[in-house]
Amino acid sequence: MAEEGSKGLSLESWLLVALIVTVLMAGTVITLVSAGKDVVFSPYEEVDSSLSYQQITDARSSYGEGGMGYTIANTMSTPMLVNDWKEPHRTLLIIAAPEKPFDAAEAAALHDFVTKKGGKVILASNSSNAQPVADLFGVKFFGDPVVDPYRYYEMQGNDGNPLAPDARRVWAAASLTRNVTEMQDEARQACSEAQVTSRDLDNCRLPVLFHRPTAIQVLEDQDESGRTVSVLAAASTPAFIARADYNPDNIANPVLGEGKTGLIVRMDYPVDGVLDTITGGGQGQIGVTGSIVFVADHSVFANHMWTWEKADTTGKLQCDSPQYEARDAATCWTTDSQGIDQGDNAWDGNQRYFTGLVGSMMEHDNEELSSTVYRTNSNFNVVFDESRHVAGALTMPFTEAVGAVVLLTSDGLLKWLIGMNLFALLAIAIMVVPEKENWRHVFDLTRFRERPTKLDPTQYQRRTREAFLSKVRQLHDLTRDDFARKSPAEIMQMVREPRLVELVSSNRDYSNDELRELIPHIRRWGK
Repeated sequence: MAEEGSKGLSLESWLLVALIVTVLMAGTVITLVSAGKDVVFSPYEEVDSSLSYQQITDARSSYGEGGMGYTIANTMSTPMLVNDWKEPHRTLLIIAAPEKPFDAAEAAALHDFVTKKGGKVILASNSSNAQPVADLFGVKFFGDPVVDPYRYYEMQGNDGNPLAPDARRVWAAASLTRNVTEMQDEARQACSEAQVTSRDLDNCRLPVLFHRPTAIQVLEDQDESGRTVSVLAAASTPAFIARADYNPDNIANPVLGEGKTGLIVRMDYPVDGVLDTITGGGQGQIGVTGSIVFVADHSVFANHMWTWEKADTTGKLQCDSPQYEARDAATCWTTDSQGIDQGDNAWDGNQRYFTGLVGSMMEHDNEELSSTVYRTNSNFNVVFDESRHVAGALTMPFTEAVGAVVLLTSDGLLKWLIGMNLFALLAIAIMVVPEKENWRHVFDLTRFRERPTKLDPTQYQRRTREAFLSKVRQLHDLTRDDFARKSPAEIMQMVREPRLVELVSSNRDYSNDELRELIPHIRRWGK
């Protein structure tokens, strides 16, 4: 008895050690691999380094506490969870710089999030990784950079000297709610800070600077009824897509035409029957607007583009800089014939535009929604999607495992329960397996059976005879009772073959070799 107790204790100890070592190894591998990976376009990377300008921490601060006051969150597993979020119609998902393409299920989930749940999405990318989502909305991402010889901004280096002109650094005078091609004289008016705060944004525009944008085009043959499509910003008419080179005369570089080289495209979908707190109190169904905005460059959210303080530090110049005076045909947003020449038209970073855009997408002006909800910005959520960034080869299994668990539920408590259950099942398997005896190998690893009791050799003849008689009964379509009423003569008449007649009628003992010779006859009988 003492030996058995010692053996059991040893097994449990080994199990505990194995679990601890596994957890430590997993944490160590993730830490080591992640430490060697440069993180960019992260809303949480606060490291003061050369990469700090490529993060989107300033954008997160503008939307969160101390800024607009929205509740900030992130998702690291998969955007397929968006439809499980609480109040999806009060949630905006920002996907900036997707480093890997979406799969079909993720794209479909985002489409349902916008068109069926009333959710809000901003998808900013200058590559074709956004195309699986764009396909479902009838939008094309070209992936190659836009070259605009008339609308590009100037920069200077750290030494104060001008940088070489680059027509890929595109600026645009962008609307926030209306198709820019349909605006008249009001397009010349710059949106003031008060208009952004009060969300009075229909009759004004703001300058937006892009780093290396691609082009976005709305495919007219895939237009959907009921939705509102607005090209909020576009490059100039002569702008082209640099597929082959940067030569405007190369026919391999397509020119899409006036208003077709989109830089920011917005789509709004009316959605009815969404549950929320209605005016007067209580739960009820209201109508909301699902919105998605496609942006042709993820750098619009980067720190070096977000505020004028950091933009100035990194060399961006306002339109009144002497560096613009020496240019021939190129214009600035304050001097362009279709630019902004009224009001405070200085570029204050992209912050003013994209905070105003998000404010116009949220349900702040929904009269069906209770005022206790829409007046408090913390009731609205801004979620940054970090699942589109490529993980290291060693961390990929852990990331995918977490994603698989998260797909089962979005409830925090249930996630922990699932994880603990997996560990419990592992523990049970390790403890039970050594105690099993007399295993039989099967190909289906989900089925474990003990080896059956071996047959008594003296029963071989009886079992062979019973198996043959069962075949005779089934061939003649008889029930067990009907067959039992048959006389021995009738059964032999059914069998007819002499050797098998002898098997069912004789009392002699057959050897194993004789039985093996009879088995092929039994198999062929009746065919």
